[in-house]
Amino acid sequence: MRSRARQTIDPDLLLRAYSLGWFPMGTGRRGRIEWFSPDPRGIIPLDTFHAPSRLARVVRQSKFDLRIDTAFESVMRACAERDETWITDDIVAAYVSLHRLGCAHSVETWQGGVLVGGLYGVSLGGAFFGESMFHTATDASKVALVALVERLRARGFVLLDTQWVTPHLQQFGATEIRRSAYLDRLAAALPLECRFDGA
Repeated sequence: MRSRARQTIDPDLLLRAYSLGWFPMGTGRRGRIEWFSPDPRGIIPLDTFHAPSRLARVVRQSKFDLRIDTAFESVMRACAERDETWITDDIVAAYVSLHRLGCAHSVETWQGGVLVGGLYGVSLGGAFFGESMFHTATDASKVALVALVERLRARGFVLLDTQWVTPHLQQFGATEIRRSAYLDRLAAALPLECRFDGA
């Protein structure tokens, strides 16, 4: 059996794609990479983000140790652990490269020294493009999302892209907007000099 050739994505190409409203996904059994720019587009408005009252109590109880960028690839691999996944090895390699360049980040929830939830995405200007999240402990990914939004607000970000809207995200105020409106918001966000990492 012939081995499949790796499909490498140049980091500059990946960042350029995000700046134009596109993102890659591995599709099919062979893991071929395809590019998407949905219409409508899913976002979570940062000014109207809503955490359900029960989750707000969980956050206040500090059940989880929150960390930033300490286990980026592990978060990606955990997000890929499902029956069908678009996070192929080629996708992992591409985003790990972006992480090394300081353009991709993870928000992690730990419990007893074990990674139990988190999310990852790409940071560009004043926009954060959420890619995927996972949890092995109740509320772990939701707490990571609350921490992400708090961080984005504190650092002046203006756009949180979720690509699509799922029932899970709707409880936090996720909504769909037309692609043209999304591109307008993206164009306004990109020139901002926001810093996701660092203290």
